Amino acid sequence: MSRSGLHIGIVGAGPSGCYVADAIGRKLPGVRIDIFDRLPTPFGLVRGGVAPDHQGTKNIARQFERTLGKDGVRFLGNISIGRDISYEELKAAYDVLVITIGALEDRRLGIPGENLDAVYGSGQFVAWYNGIPDGRDLDPRLDGKTVAIIGNGNVALDIARLLGKTPDELAASDLCAHARAAFESARIEDIWLIGRRGPLEASFTTAELAEFGDLARAATLVDPVQLPQTLPDGLSEEQEKVAAKNLDVLRAYAARGEQNDRPLRIHFMFHAAPVAILGAGRAREVVLERTRVENGRAVPRGETFTIQADTVISAIGYRSTPFPGLPFDAARGIVANAQGRVEPGVYTSGWCKRGPQGVVPANRADSLAVAELILADLAGHDGVGKPGAALIDALLAGRGARAVDFAGWQRINAAEVAAGQGRPREKLARLEDLLAAAAG
Repeated sequence: MSRSGLHIGIVGAGPSGCYVADAIGRKLPGVRIDIFDRLPTPFGLVRGGVAPDHQGTKNIARQFERTLGKDGVRFLGNISIGRDISYEELKAAYDVLVITIGALEDRRLGIPGENLDAVYGSGQFVAWYNGIPDGRDLDPRLDGKTVAIIGNGNVALDIARLLGKTPDELAASDLCAHARAAFESARIEDIWLIGRRGPLEASFTTAELAEFGDLARAATLVDPVQLPQTLPDGLSEEQEKVAAKNLDVLRAYAARGEQNDRPLRIHFMFHAAPVAILGAGRAREVVLERTRVENGRAVPRGETFTIQADTVISAIGYRSTPFPGLPFDAARGIVANAQGRVEPGVYTSGWCKRGPQGVVPANRADSLAVAELILADLAGHDGVGKPGAALIDALLAGRGARAVDFAGWQRINAAEVAAGQGRPREKLARLEDLLAAAAG
């Protein structure tokens, strides 16, 4: 197959999709690559998942910007698979189709009371404060004194840290105006970070954990009784290194004591599994059961206790959301695949391939491996390629679908940066505003 006639479609313009596009484009000059996204904006997790006070992490978007601006690469934002175009039509249009849709759906706690008011999934909550149109109108209840965050990953830490920061500490972030206003008006006194297992099994990174030591108004509290004195046998060298660093940070917090001069307390609680959320109409308490860790799993000990929680946020992981026709592993919440192969000519990469694990660099490694797989599969192919953009453009035009191209994204970007007035940007958080900015 002549490389100039090769058409590749990528569904999802986040890190995984951009990494795949870049890797294939470098190896196959002349290839035509279309990158679709359901939103008018690219960059996926970098724009909508990375915490707004982690601007250094967001700088990777500059690399993705270069990828989307290359000759032969098209960005087609505001195109939803299943609404504007079908999976079967994508397969008919592209010689290679790569699914990189991420994992956006919150995993449920599966306990009584999780449908009460003031109970949210972290995906909802993060979408709200990061200005994703789907989450703009969440308007979470932050009118109580206590917030319980269930989960021990970086997302749980992000939420607690942002809630704990002062307006001055958030001034250099791109936290959306509606979220800044809600955080500033909140009168939260206690934030509980609750993990089913112990500190050694927590999935947060040391860098994220260490940020709690610098908060201006929040005391970070750790019960020293919950911290092991020694590391267990059987850890890999990398696991031992991470666990030792995390324990050092947690021990430093425990040594500080109560810090009664701080108006806000952030409590790290381990070995506690939620069994129910109580309240008349809205959350007021969380019932927890003490656990112990056996073979890496949290095992109930049969002892329950209750803490106040006016707002509950579950941060226990995510699932991918399939579009019609996509082979899907419902039990695992991922695209059904064998080492990245979905079906002939179709591949997948990133969180929708392996589950929501790892940060942006991990997605890069996974995407490069899938790109190499695609290149190897293409090596023996010859002949005329599929129609690519010609078919897609005709279908979208016939349906009146309004795609946002790379130039449209650049206009959105310019509008947001200008609105930031010294902050990194003020995101446009409503779909109609994004489309209006894209149109100039």
